[in-house]
Amino acid sequence: MSDYNGDDLEDEYMADEYDMDDLEDDMNAAFDGRDIDASDSEVEDFDQLNKAADTSAAQARNGKDIQGIPWDSLTLTRKDYRKTRLEQYKNYENIPNSGDESAKKCMNTEKGSSFYEFRRNSRSVRSTILHFQLRNLVWATSKHDVYLLSNYSISHWSSLTGCRSEILNVKGHVAPSEKHPESLLEGFTETQVSTLAVKERLLVAGGFQGELICKHLDRPGVSFCSRTTYTENAITNAVDIYRNSNGALHFMASNNDCGVRDFDMERYKLVQLFRYLWPVNHSSLSPDGKLVAVVGDDPDGLLVDTSNGQTIGTLKGHLDYSFASAWHPNGVTFATGSQDKTCRIWDTRKLSESVAVLKGNLGAVRSIRFTSDGRYVAMAEPADFVHIYDTKSGYKKEQEIDFFGEISGISFSPDTESLFIGVWDRTYGSLLEYGRTRDYTYLDSLL
Repeated sequence: MSDYNGDDLEDEYMADEYDMDDLEDDMNAAFDGRDIDASDSEVEDFDQLNKAADTSAAQARNGKDIQGIPWDSLTLTRKDYRKTRLEQYKNYENIPNSGDESAKKCMNTEKGSSFYEFRRNSRSVRSTILHFQLRNLVWATSKHDVYLLSNYSISHWSSLTGCRSEILNVKGHVAPSEKHPESLLEGFTETQVSTLAVKERLLVAGGFQGELICKHLDRPGVSFCSRTTYTENAITNAVDIYRNSNGALHFMASNNDCGVRDFDMERYKLVQLFRYLWPVNHSSLSPDGKLVAVVGDDPDGLLVDTSNGQTIGTLKGHLDYSFASAWHPNGVTFATGSQDKTCRIWDTRKLSESVAVLKGNLGAVRSIRFTSDGRYVAMAEPADFVHIYDTKSGYKKEQEIDFFGEISGISFSPDTESLFIGVWDRTYGSLLEYGRTRDYTYLDSLL
């Protein structure tokens, strides 16, 4: 991934350039100045200010904009602003013109499906992003429970109660409360969280300096801290939590130092380290634990044997660097997402070419998720669009979720009933919630 300096690249490709406040300056008065250093009281004020502006499904059906944007009082219509965004949004490319070239190879899809329907937009939940290329900062552990990053705070949000609670604050000093031989007992101070994963009651936060902070949600304090490397190019790009064939809890960390590391959370130690020729931006483990998809700062991805780190196959097709991967629960199909604005679907039995190429609208595919039943796959662009495809239709049927704002992450609930989308914008930042559409017409015959 691109070296992060917190200045030029971030200014050019993050949401500040595209904030909704570009529409109407006076809408910002209540929101300006709430940045990464906002105090708890300021955040609470922000929560209360926005709670009344949340949008329910009933309000949306009655014509209210799902984000609460008052289009009737603005100088631009929604249609005009969408046109402007499509024309002016800058997709970051490491390889020039990769998006234009890849578009020629994309399959045609049938848009207009409604696999998931709008349930609620919660503006009292503010999800943030610290690196413009890393967008895995929202995780659902049930259809009502979501974990997300908000500045230095990792919080839990309940859609049932509408309440947010802080799980971990990394602005100050964070050190492990448990003693393990390989744990960094001195901990960290002011960790800038680059990536996040929450699963199996374990929360793992990765940082810009290679930090790893592990907290069990059913225990007080932090259990384990580690720094993957002390080199300058250390950022933790992605984390994947899983259980191995013996049921032991592990997580895999992908880093900019070209390494993929496997940590055993039963023994709290590093058990495997694989190195590659380029920075690893994302890796994901197959359901049976035998294979891992590895993508990074190279157009070609890799399919790797987890027992030895050796490459089984090379994934050729993307025209730019990739930042996302995910597995279908069948263990045969997996997906990769690239800055060439495409998501490619692969079959492990035939890696010579991808079986489908799915196209984005604005920019890179930065996050991919399959539902646990394998019926749907969602891909998120950097901003404005989340696409959901029906796998049973061969990815030909598509639902396009259209809104405004940078995307901090997407997550299906484990039971597939909910989809959560983190939206980062100074004025209209929020958490979008969608529910799986169910057909209950068969019940009519019982009446």
